[in-house]
Amino acid sequence: MNLVIPQGYARDLAAEPVTGLPADFRWGVATAAYQIEGAAAEDGRTPSIWDTYCRVPGMVVRGENGDVACDHYHRMPEDVQLIADLGVDTYRFSLAWPRIQPGGRGPANDKGLDFYKRLIDELESKGITPWITLYHWDLPQELEDAGGWPARDTAYRFAEYAALAYDALGDRVKHWTTLNEPWCSAMLGYAYGNQAPGRTNFGEAIHAVHHLLLGHGLASRYIRETAAARGNELELGITLNLGTATPETDSHEDAEACRRADGLGRRLYLDPVVKGAYPEDVIADLALQNVELPVQDGDLEIISTPLDVLGVNFYRGTLFSGVTEEGSPVGADGLPVTRGIERDLPRTAMDWEITPTALTDLLLRLQKDYGIPTVITENGAAFDDTVSEDGEIHDADRTTYLADHIAAVAAARAEGADVRGYFAWSLMDNFEWSYGYDKRFGIVRVDYDTQERTLKDSAKWYRDTIRLTRGA
Repeated sequence: MNLVIPQGYARDLAAEPVTGLPADFRWGVATAAYQIEGAAAEDGRTPSIWDTYCRVPGMVVRGENGDVACDHYHRMPEDVQLIADLGVDTYRFSLAWPRIQPGGRGPANDKGLDFYKRLIDELESKGITPWITLYHWDLPQELEDAGGWPARDTAYRFAEYAALAYDALGDRVKHWTTLNEPWCSAMLGYAYGNQAPGRTNFGEAIHAVHHLLLGHGLASRYIRETAAARGNELELGITLNLGTATPETDSHEDAEACRRADGLGRRLYLDPVVKGAYPEDVIADLALQNVELPVQDGDLEIISTPLDVLGVNFYRGTLFSGVTEEGSPVGADGLPVTRGIERDLPRTAMDWEITPTALTDLLLRLQKDYGIPTVITENGAAFDDTVSEDGEIHDADRTTYLADHIAAVAAARAEGADVRGYFAWSLMDNFEWSYGYDKRFGIVRVDYDTQERTLKDSAKWYRDTIRLTRGA
């Protein structure tokens, strides 16, 4: 069912200033390497799984790819000035693994590292803090050919790459995130096949989950030990895409559906990383599908290397039912039903329900169950922007979306959640994975024909909101 955004979601926010956020609250924007950099075959970069996936007919809208994207590789100083003009204090970006370590093995590529060193130089010259993500889905193709994330060796290859990156940049960068959204890497890439590398094997996907987390732990251990030996400041974390699971009714079946969804979507990642153990109910759920996590002795100790911050990427909460549309608690596959229920709510151009209060609920739950400081490392929305006759982009829906979710963060803080920052996704329109260039998440518009950047109204609102919270 495709629901139209009801009239009236966008509203005049002039009388609704954001309140409840302290002057030292961290404000940022975020991007990912493959989505913006371009220069796909320059200065030693080799193909990633996304370069390959984009060439498979039918996988990406219009067969588009990230070969050029936003041409950030060549326009980086201009883009950093754009970030500075927004008044944010932090820029979260990812390193391209196949640019830093072509082929996923061997020594670092100096030309690849030089790009990121220049980027850090530019950020520092503008007083902007760099926040590095080591992995945002661009696995070197050679490692996928050798087995990809379902293979244990990939975790060790990731740790080796992380060491190369930290050795080169760790003296200058305090904030390090290991993985971005391992659920997407594992499930969308290996179970559902609608993201790179496009495999469809649930058992392989669950193996990928464990090896992604093992890679996170191995990299975290190296970075933490090396930072301590060098006397470097460090704030180390992982970023997970997290939502909420709400039962449609108060029935036992709906409660169980939420437990299953929460287990596979959230606790399967949070529990081993924070608590050092996979949730027993999830292990039992997996056993019903004849799937077992490939845990070896010592793995969970490595995976639970202490974190300083949890990155939270939030886009929506979901309503779940535990029965089929015909009322059966068991599906055609003989397994218990976990079925998402669509509601008559405002939606984005991705057809995602807009549920800002769920973000408050999520942050309070994370505080209660895990007790780790959080930063919203991604939050934003795609809408069908239009350029007005005056050349401006009056994206009132996106502005309202940002305002509602920032207010949800403030509400969570007011109730005791230790939320320390908010990064808008995304800085600019970019290559949106399997959607190609069809969906625009940016607060800055990119004309892909000319590469001209234009601040949307949402960017101006975000800039002004940051100034207000700082008392400027």
